[in-house]
Amino acid sequence: MRGIPLSEPASSGPPDPEELRLDEVMRQVACGDKEAFAALYDAVADTVFGIVLKVVRDRAQSEEVTQEVMIDLWRRAPRYDPSKGSVHAWATMIAHRRAVDRVRSAEATATRDHDHAVREVQRPYDDVAERVETRLQSQQVRRCMKTLTEIQRQAVTLAYYQGLTYREVAETLCTPLPTIKTRMRDGLIRLRDCMGVTA
Repeated sequence: MRGIPLSEPASSGPPDPEELRLDEVMRQVACGDKEAFAALYDAVADTVFGIVLKVVRDRAQSEEVTQEVMIDLWRRAPRYDPSKGSVHAWATMIAHRRAVDRVRSAEATATRDHDHAVREVQRPYDDVAERVETRLQSQQVRRCMKTLTEIQRQAVTLAYYQGLTYREVAETLCTPLPTIKTRMRDGLIRLRDCMGVTA
């Protein structure tokens, strides 16, 4: 049997007294009436939960989504328009939308976690070569650091190996900030030249 579309009110027969009551309840909710919201909750929460559970298929998550839907109904109550459908139809639409969003979000998270796990497991075949190359680069950096002046070496070490800002480096070395900036710049240029890095 075909039902009446959720977005359209019934075109025949007397208005449903329950829906008329809920229209009034929704008007009161729109004015911030907490008792009216409690009545709205009692009237639609079970329906909302049933719809959400069919989509989400996890009871705990469905309970969370149901709470989100009820909060949505509270916040959006001033926008409710009875001419566009009943309170139940409106709550149903919001519940379905929220449930679909939750499923999509869960799927996106699962995909992201899977991709991360795959990247972690599938290490490059030349992992040993990478480690050797990294060690050689470290040795080259240490050798090039020895070509710097004492203050350049201290400034670069504090900034790049200990994560200090230029201002913190200046305070640590009791040296004016402009001097530190100049020494850092000159030190990095020297390091770049020593390591054969081209711009």
